[in-house]
Amino acid sequence: MILVRDVYNYLNELAPFSMQAGYDNSGLVVGNAYYGVKTVLTALDITNDIISDAEELGAELIVTHHPPIFRAVKKLDTESAVGQLAMNGISVISSHTCFDSAKGGLNDILCDRLGLAPEKSLAVEDGVPIGYICSCAPIKPEELAEKLKGALGCEVVRFNDMGGSIETVAVCSGSGGSLLADALAHEVDAFITGDVKHDVFIDAYNAGLTVFDAGHFHTEDIFVDFIAQKLSEHFPELTVLRAPSDRDILSYA
Repeated sequence: MILVRDVYNYLNELAPFSMQAGYDNSGLVVGNAYYGVKTVLTALDITNDIISDAEELGAELIVTHHPPIFRAVKKLDTESAVGQLAMNGISVISSHTCFDSAKGGLNDILCDRLGLAPEKSLAVEDGVPIGYICSCAPIKPEELAEKLKGALGCEVVRFNDMGGSIETVAVCSGSGGSLLADALAHEVDAFITGDVKHDVFIDAYNAGLTVFDAGHFHTEDIFVDFIAQKLSEHFPELTVLRAPSDRDILSYA
């Protein structure tokens, strides 16, 4: 019988939980390490729809990128997402910032999707590397925006087009706007990330740097299929499925 702890230990080999940022809550977030597992779902986040998927498919474990408990919980409402998981005996293991920074992890997958060649880390925080500085074949900003849409399946890419030819790119999956100063220090031609705030775009514009916001979801949802494949290969006796309800919950008019 495969136990939750067996899956935990394997994920810890892929991306050691000790590498997570100090504010993070990766690891076994809900459940019990000694629960048995036959079916695993993978997802970016925990939503009520994904909990319903687990109930309908008989999944005992969900592996996510974003932890469903991120801040201190002072009471447990059984109608909340975490309460429903606990009441139904569904465990959750989350591999978040540790997977972002791991070799072969999320930023490597993102660069591979985009055909970018990582050369060095974009930044280092608490001894942990974050993102990459990459080289690429010369490409115009509007062409790179279309490439992002095709590679990541996003309907919209926001960017401030500074013109010229892009040959060096900073990359950080998820929300990397706070790393703008690092991207500027590396003197790259462009910065690809998600969740870019208005003031970051203004600062980038004034500095002459093209910044692409391909969305938090779309720069990280690539985790879901990747981790499902890894778990299937390592645990052939398990049924591992991408949660049917894993999707971008936002609509774009």
